[in-house]
Amino acid sequence: MKILIVDDEQAIRDALGRKLRREGFNVFLAGSGIDGLRMFHTERPDVVVLDIVMPEMDGLTVCRRIREIAETPVMMLSANAITEEDIVEGLNAGADEYLVKPIRLNEFVARVQALLRRSQMTGNEAKTGYNDGYLNVDLQRRQVHVEDTKIHLTPTEFKLLVVLIENAGRVVSQRELLEQVWGHEYVDDIYYPRVYISQLRRKIEPDAANPIYILTEHRVGYRFEKQNRT
Repeated sequence: MKILIVDDEQAIRDALGRKLRREGFNVFLAGSGIDGLRMFHTERPDVVVLDIVMPEMDGLTVCRRIREIAETPVMMLSANAITEEDIVEGLNAGADEYLVKPIRLNEFVARVQALLRRSQMTGNEAKTGYNDGYLNVDLQRRQVHVEDTKIHLTPTEFKLLVVLIENAGRVVSQRELLEQVWGHEYVDDIYYPRVYISQLRRKIEPDAANPIYILTEHRVGYRFEKQNRT
């Protein structure tokens, strides 16, 4: 697996690169957003790790450029505490993941591995799908269409939708979502499901303020409801 790390702080990118290489990854390093974008085009990595604050071109801009041409999972690195507003901004740019500096190397590797898992299909997922004429989720092609218009979902958003559809009619707790979508490394990140569900509703619901597909069970979790449309 190829991992591209883009960070203007050499000590950080070198430390992350060494750790990933010891874990068996093929690592590429870039010291600026522009160089990172060039390297993305030439190397086509499986995961991109992006520092947010960089000169010339920041990480969010690089992420948006990547999303114009690819679905590659993107992890953002932040030097500041992460707020829900930060996560929403990152999701709007196409990011999948945030990690706060200083970075614990073992946690970093675990989250990169979890991100890779979310971006890959499993045999069970490929056997099911959903289509009611308005919302069409093709799990074999990893595509989502709303009223015949293709909708971009990040790998994490797609995995979240898959888990909800596979449990249609049943409430999936926040802890279950964290374990099944993000992995056991994320069980304490309780704000993740709420923020990602909100973003997912914006993309697939006829009216995100009055959802019909993804319903909230207060203080419990979320339930996907199939719709009968003609």
